[in-house]
Amino acid sequence: MNEIRCPHCSKAFKIDEAGYAAILKQVRDGDFEKEIHNRLEIAEKEKNSAVELEKAKLTAEFQKNSSVKESEIQEMKNKLVSTELALQAAAKDALTKVERERDLLVSKIEKIEQEKLAATQVSEVKLAAEVDKTKAEKEAEISALKSKLDTAELTQKLKVSEAVGIVEKERDSLKVSVDKLKLEKELSEKSLKEKYETQIKDRDDSIERLKDMKLQLSTKMVGETLEKHCENEFNNIRAMAFPKAYFEKDNDGSSGSKGDYIFKESDENENEIISIMFEMKNEADGTGKKNKNEDFFKELDKDRIEKGCEYAVLVSLLEADNELYNRGIVDVSYRYPKMYVVRPQFFLPIISLLRSAALNSLKYKAELAFVKNQNLDITNFEKELEAFKGGFARNYKLASDKFRTAIESIDKSIAQLQKTKDVLLGAENQLDLANRKAEDVTIKKLTKNNPTMMAKFADAKKD
Repeated sequence: MNEIRCPHCSKAFKIDEAGYAAILKQVRDGDFEKEIHNRLEIAEKEKNSAVELEKAKLTAEFQKNSSVKESEIQEMKNKLVSTELALQAAAKDALTKVERERDLLVSKIEKIEQEKLAATQVSEVKLAAEVDKTKAEKEAEISALKSKLDTAELTQKLKVSEAVGIVEKERDSLKVSVDKLKLEKELSEKSLKEKYETQIKDRDDSIERLKDMKLQLSTKMVGETLEKHCENEFNNIRAMAFPKAYFEKDNDGSSGSKGDYIFKESDENENEIISIMFEMKNEADGTGKKNKNEDFFKELDKDRIEKGCEYAVLVSLLEADNELYNRGIVDVSYRYPKMYVVRPQFFLPIISLLRSAALNSLKYKAELAFVKNQNLDITNFEKELEAFKGGFARNYKLASDKFRTAIESIDKSIAQLQKTKDVLLGAENQLDLANRKAEDVTIKKLTKNNPTMMAKFADAKKD
């Protein structure tokens, strides 16, 4: 027997090894839930930091790539403008040179005409042959000068055609460079999109794992039915905590119905200490519609009365999202007397609590009989009983509060992961907008409001 002292009223009461082990298990379960809560918070903070760091890194990388591509495009634009100006200057110089040569030839022709006019004033007879000779020479010289002028004009046309060809080559080269930049940008955006999709998938998997943890917290029911799980849990501690207890399936269906398991325990004199009718309900036991816990209260109470059990306990996985049943041990004696609803992780604690209460009641009953025989006042007995009830209620409330806190923490983690998913989806939409803007870039838009380039392209089309 272990002695426990109440921290409020300083009353001391003794419990057996099984009750002490059950209370110790509650404390350990509370520490375990607190540890889970702390680790979930740490994991959530690390996850948020990693997501923010990755987002900042990807954003900086994207901005860096965009600025590099923009600077390359601007450099090519500047190069194209410089080439155009150089070609204009070369064409202007060539044209000026041709005009000078033409003016020189015209001046020579005028001089020859003046000499010819002066020669006509000499004696026609004496100078006729000489004039004809000079005239033929000058005409030949004029023809040569005209031929040279035509050659210069043809050379100028060839130079202009060559300049247009160079401009077209530069334009084609710029177009290829722009296409290459667009392809690199598309590949970069595709890589970023794949990274974000991978992150979103990882967050969805985390959300599903947290949901599974909420539904299966501390149950350890992989590959087992609920009944088999409860039976195994009881058998694991039977030899240590309940060596003389009876815990078997209810096989007596003579009354038309039967429960799942019956727990009974008696003392050395074969006086019954406690008896419990158990009913196990799993989500898989239902049909197409979702069953509720209260649907089974009436039948369970009927089985308890017919089998002569003192308590009735429904071990249920139904209504997984109902916070009332997720808090811990739920007392439904306001509907049916001495009836409780618990989740599988509270299967052993409810047995220990009810057994401890029954053992204390058995002791108090013996003491009450002794007091009655001695004609003593039973006021102290009632106070002790009320103190026990109050302690039991406080323990129940603490266990329920801790369980509710763990569930609320898991719900907050799920909500935070959903917000992260929404932010990543928003980033994907911005990438799509940037991609559409990049696809709208054309040579025509780049040369808009640039009369020189428009004129050059128009001349190139005419040629």
